[in-house]
Amino acid sequence: MAENEGQQHATANGTANGTSHDIGNRKYILLNAFDMSTVGHLSPGQWKDPSDRSATKRSLDYWINLAKILERGDINALFLADTYGGYDTYEGSLDNCIRRAAQWPMTDPSIPLTAMAAVTKNLAFAITASTSFEPPFLLAKRFSTLDHLTGGRIGWNIVTSWKKGAFKAIGLEEPPDHDRRYAQADEYLRVLYKLWEGSWADDAIVKDVENDVYADPDKIRTIKHHGEFYHLESRHIVDPSPQRTPFLFQAGTSPAGSQFAATHAEAVFVSGHSPSVLTPRVAKIRELAQAAGRDPRSIKFFATFTPIIGRTEEEAQEKFARAKKYASTIGGLVLFSGWTGIDISKVPLDEEIDPEKHALEKHKIHSISETLTARTPELPSITPRVIAETASIGGLGPVAVGTPAQVADELERWVREADIDGFNLAYVTTPGTFEDVVDLLVPELRRRGIYPPKREDDASSLTAREKVYGEGQCRLRDDHVGSRYKYDVYQEEEPFVKQAVEGEGSTEEKK
Repeated sequence: MAENEGQQHATANGTANGTSHDIGNRKYILLNAFDMSTVGHLSPGQWKDPSDRSATKRSLDYWINLAKILERGDINALFLADTYGGYDTYEGSLDNCIRRAAQWPMTDPSIPLTAMAAVTKNLAFAITASTSFEPPFLLAKRFSTLDHLTGGRIGWNIVTSWKKGAFKAIGLEEPPDHDRRYAQADEYLRVLYKLWEGSWADDAIVKDVENDVYADPDKIRTIKHHGEFYHLESRHIVDPSPQRTPFLFQAGTSPAGSQFAATHAEAVFVSGHSPSVLTPRVAKIRELAQAAGRDPRSIKFFATFTPIIGRTEEEAQEKFARAKKYASTIGGLVLFSGWTGIDISKVPLDEEIDPEKHALEKHKIHSISETLTARTPELPSITPRVIAETASIGGLGPVAVGTPAQVADELERWVREADIDGFNLAYVTTPGTFEDVVDLLVPELRRRGIYPPKREDDASSLTAREKVYGEGQCRLRDDHVGSRYKYDVYQEEEPFVKQAVEGEGSTEEKK
């Protein structure tokens, strides 16, 4: 197993002097810090390491300190994952998820954001929220508020949610079918665009002191939406924020997820243990975006990546060995089973895992299962034994162990081979991994000319969208579907109606 383990957690080959830095048309690599408001994110068990602070995330001090570290390194954004239920596929029970702190317990990721925004100027924030669990009006209000309070530094990672336990927690027995969740999410986004983009005129706030008029009601449109899934008649209760619509992330590369991304996403979060897994998925979404009339290069792709960085190779390997010492093998298996829907506890230790053979839970995300069980040169064999040795560090995503130059080589390789634009950098220990990124990796990337330069202290802050698209692009691009709902071009849509299909005794749903 040492050979496979070495391939999965390979030290990057080559040196800084011997690597081509031609990464296509993109000038800079974008880095997000990848965290979660929980004890065990992608490396369960590291809370046992005395240097790790992941068990202190219920304190504002953790988040404030992390924000300051990321600001110092000019990290693009803090990307916060979230989940609405525990992983109960492994052994058919939630017990080991709880016991191993495998993304449990979980607090709300949006609450600490304003404290972090108060101690930073340039760091953006992307938080995960589901289209399945709250009315669009409430989410619109929350994100408009956050966009105001962060000065436009907010992004939304859109998820549709699939865990049965999460739906049961809010009183629903079963999640909707996969494609129907995306159909619902598409309508959800269009309701949000109506509220964020179409309800308020830019000059609706007049501040007319003499006539005691703060805002002109004639310039605040009542949105009347009557669709298949949502009904709403209301003005948006929050005035236009710096971005109006937050910067839009999305994760999901199934056919329905890819179409959703091509329609709505400005950035797509992708995961795979090899560039070869991601390349066709990235290409497909770009192709679909172009067919939808969008610039395919305007969609930015961020891949999961876990760096273990040392000033020397020996130091990096020592950190890797320390991580293996504290890793929770069972915690890794809990995560793998939860993500794929395969109860790995029922699969013989050295049997190859096959999603077609081993039963998937009904509502699990099949694109994730295909990604995590794909055979590649980096991971040619996937058995419970292999997963037990690797999933607890980086969650079966790529882990690069090496010097700053060697890790930078790997980042460049992924950009070239997978046609991605940046990375969500996961931690092994926190804040240690992020400190290594800021103090060791960022200077190396800047030396190569592939990382954004430090902004002047007196420069104005950029919004989350400007940090990706450039200064001045704080609102949705003209080729984005949300621009069709902007105040000056807004047109009310016809209500959704169901029409009977003649002679079939059923209905055909139309707008």
